[in-house]
Amino acid sequence: MAHISDLIATDIEQYLQAHEKKSLLRFITCGSVDDGKSTLIGRLLYESKMLFEDQLAAMEADSKKYGTQGENLDFALLVDGLAAEREQGITIDVAYRFFSTDKRKFIVADTPGHEQYTRNMVTGASTADAAVLMVDARRGVLTQTRRHSYLVSLLGIRHIVVAISKMDLVDYAEPVFRRICEDYRSFAAQIGLDEVTFIPMSAYKGDNIIEPSASMPWYHGTTLMGYLETVEVDDERLQKQPFRLPVQWVNRPNLDFRGFAGTIAGGIVKPGDRIRVQPSGKESTIARIVTRDGDVEQAVAGQSITLTLADEIDISRGDVISTADSPAGSADQFETTLVWMHDEPLLPGRPYLLKIGAKTVTATVTHIKYQVNVNTLEHVAARTLDLNAIGVCNLSLDRPIAFDPYDENRDTGGFILIDRLSNNTVGAGLIHFALRRSQNIHMQHVDVDKAARAALKHQKPCVLWFTGLSGAGKSTVANLVEKKLHAQGYHTYLLDGDNVRHGLNKDLGFTEADRVENIRRVAEVAKLMVDAGLIVITAFISPFRAERQMARSLVAEDEFLEVFIDTPLEVAEGRDAKGLYKKARRGELKNFTGIDSPYEAPEAPDVRINTVTMSAAEAATYLVLELQRRGGLGD
Repeated sequence: MAHISDLIATDIEQYLQAHEKKSLLRFITCGSVDDGKSTLIGRLLYESKMLFEDQLAAMEADSKKYGTQGENLDFALLVDGLAAEREQGITIDVAYRFFSTDKRKFIVADTPGHEQYTRNMVTGASTADAAVLMVDARRGVLTQTRRHSYLVSLLGIRHIVVAISKMDLVDYAEPVFRRICEDYRSFAAQIGLDEVTFIPMSAYKGDNIIEPSASMPWYHGTTLMGYLETVEVDDERLQKQPFRLPVQWVNRPNLDFRGFAGTIAGGIVKPGDRIRVQPSGKESTIARIVTRDGDVEQAVAGQSITLTLADEIDISRGDVISTADSPAGSADQFETTLVWMHDEPLLPGRPYLLKIGAKTVTATVTHIKYQVNVNTLEHVAARTLDLNAIGVCNLSLDRPIAFDPYDENRDTGGFILIDRLSNNTVGAGLIHFALRRSQNIHMQHVDVDKAARAALKHQKPCVLWFTGLSGAGKSTVANLVEKKLHAQGYHTYLLDGDNVRHGLNKDLGFTEADRVENIRRVAEVAKLMVDAGLIVITAFISPFRAERQMARSLVAEDEFLEVFIDTPLEVAEGRDAKGLYKKARRGELKNFTGIDSPYEAPEAPDVRINTVTMSAAEAATYLVLELQRRGGLGD
């Protein structure tokens, strides 16, 4: 492989040492289809001499066979091979390319331009220091230009190059360049982009890519490569921020050493510095900074280190060690911007896993404030978020986490959401700020607790969670179970689906989002009733596994019994005591479970009742005996 540096031929060891110490710039290229992204990347790879000879030969051959530039090299072919891979069914979110010069190393992410690939662009831009936004000189600022600019602004990329490409096709006209600059500046001001550099260029002919263009003597600014080699990278900026170390690993190789390892996400640290651990708030002093090369007297953002402390305090993976005089925040409720990245929509009230750094907690979107129309920047009302949608949402966690606002530190302010059942990444989010109510509301200590209430009733509180299709027999069996338990002197309460919708949940409909919220509320009520020492019986379709799992997680494992009333659809529909199936079949009843809304049957219920082979009375007797066998009735 050829390289621009002469040291390769004269002193390879010196070259490798110099190469290792170069700064690394990550940047993305974005823009509409045919704006010249592929040609630009191909030109950068070619000019930096980061191509193997067989790649050059293949490009020359492909240019003659497939190229669009006549007898000249078609640089776009170096990247466009990925398009063929997509056509063959290979999924590639973002194409990454590496190249270097004597001054710096680069990783460029070629991000998709179409609206349906918003999630892919977010992936590529999440680690970028700069963005090269391509604008075709013939077409000017397009809707897609504004879309990508908004996403770049949203993700906190501070260094923007507006590369006005294909200037050779407009005769290098300065008025064209000036008009596009003016159009873009007016839009950039609306979204807070104030550090924008405009470069007129032709990637095809190499104008203003590496060397200044003789065809545009009226332009006196930087070339693209000149900009990329000198622009500040995030690690340099982060060194000026307060110290942050997300703990990735607690290193305990022997009894005499306990260190906390991670990559510094901001600031500078030295032995003797006073630190605070979030979210616990405990403080100590740095004793040593350990690296693979031994102890050091200072470490900066971007370095991987292990810290030892002067005091023995409890620190776990996912905690954040920060400077004591400017610590990270700690909260369990936030306003966030969320980019939804999954085919199944976001449903408020549904529990997801939130991963921020090395910390994983349970999170629920409590409220979608609005969805952003990325094309117009309009705020529109939304009850759910579909694939590639962007919304501003309130988020509630099951425990406090350490954080910084995303616009202050992307590492400690960015997170992903993960589906609890499939383990798929379904969303990416940016923390704005902690909600004030999370700071004002605390758990109040009470002297009479669950154990005391249960002892007074001489029973063990628990939840019998009935699930099954409409008409399966849930309410009938649940009612009989409560009668039997009541007759034996136990304190119970039956939460029935229809009854709850007359009061607590009368404001909810039957969309997926409403069904999720319906079960969330019922689960919280059941939790309170268990805390009151009661045996709680619930009879709800509860069609989604995620919500049933959420309900289980709210109480102790031995306090929850999932009872699947397993009745085939044709049997349940044949009963149809309320006439609901007939209405659903006629199209008069939308979102009816089993007809036009899914039912996710339990995969491993605690108890399965087959109402085809067992009567309701037999089922009730069996359940009471099963509850007694499992110790669910106490003494």
